[in-house]
Amino acid sequence: MKKRILILTASFGEGHNSAARGVRDGLARVAPDQIEVELRDLLAEAYGPLNEFIRSAYLGLVNFASPAWSAVYRWFDRKKDFDQEFARLLRLKNHLAALLDRFRPHVVICTFPVYSNVLGRILFENGRTSSDCKNIVVVTDSITINAVWYRFAADYFLVANEQSATVLRSGGVAPEKIKVFGFPVSPKFADLPDDRPLPCSNSSRRVLYMINAAKRGAPELAHMLAKLDLDLTVTIGRADELRAPIEATTDAHPIRIIGWTDQLARMMYENHLLIGKAGGATVQETIAAKCPMIINHVVAGQEEGNARLIAETNSGVIARSPREVVEQVQRAFDHGAEQWREWAGNISRLSRPRAALDIAEFLMTL
Repeated sequence: MKKRILILTASFGEGHNSAARGVRDGLARVAPDQIEVELRDLLAEAYGPLNEFIRSAYLGLVNFASPAWSAVYRWFDRKKDFDQEFARLLRLKNHLAALLDRFRPHVVICTFPVYSNVLGRILFENGRTSSDCKNIVVVTDSITINAVWYRFAADYFLVANEQSATVLRSGGVAPEKIKVFGFPVSPKFADLPDDRPLPCSNSSRRVLYMINAAKRGAPELAHMLAKLDLDLTVTIGRADELRAPIEATTDAHPIRIIGWTDQLARMMYENHLLIGKAGGATVQETIAAKCPMIINHVVAGQEEGNARLIAETNSGVIARSPREVVEQVQRAFDHGAEQWREWAGNISRLSRPRAALDIAEFLMTL
């Protein structure tokens, strides 16, 4: 009999979807003929336009009203009991209950915290136990982990690093329920070779600037980086409106501007430095690729821990202004790239590019 695995995600941050896809793709590699997998965004399915409105409001707070979002985030972190709030999610509960009845999963992977609570309620009300259906939480944040992730019962909590495991243990989670596998990035990262060429001259100092936040100052930073005579690649995702202003400010310097791509694993490997925001997926992917990072944008709350992980392990640095970013790029490559070599050695020790595959192998034992 095939093992049925349900993976639940949400569109409220890059980390949730990235982790969900990583687990799915890891399972497809490890046990393609032994599993049935469904990956679902039940919040979007249950609430449709309302979910999109809440998502837009959340992104507005995160990007344009950081102090307000920080206050909301810390309120969730201090709150001890969410039963009343989550009891209102009746439509989500009904959707999930119907899916459980139809699919009858042996394992449910929750990459967004609300699902674990709702799942626990359904299993309890139906008299089902963990032997019938395992409740697995994949925590997509590091260090500054909101308590909403672990204030509900689950069979296991999968975390990206030992620093995050310490947070959960301090929060009262039983040590035997915490598993440190690394963040489940795409299995493509496990295929990357280890022999990244060292930066030895201006022409071979490759920098990848990923624009997914702080877009207003992006053309200015691209202009300043282009003047350093780097081998510079700028990714703009689906923000096509940035292409023209970036081209205009860097017209005298050859750079590559790339839109949405599914080749980030290869691009991170091919570059010596990544410049970008402290998003959960971005930070964990650059760690998996062993590519030191200069963080130029940090969302209050969940991204603070991601930034701390890079800074406290000396795997890169935080630089909040374009001038600081440029100074740190120069510092990284000065004196025979001494600083870059130190960052690269440290981030390599953090790297767990096989995390999705290791998680898949663990799930198959349940």
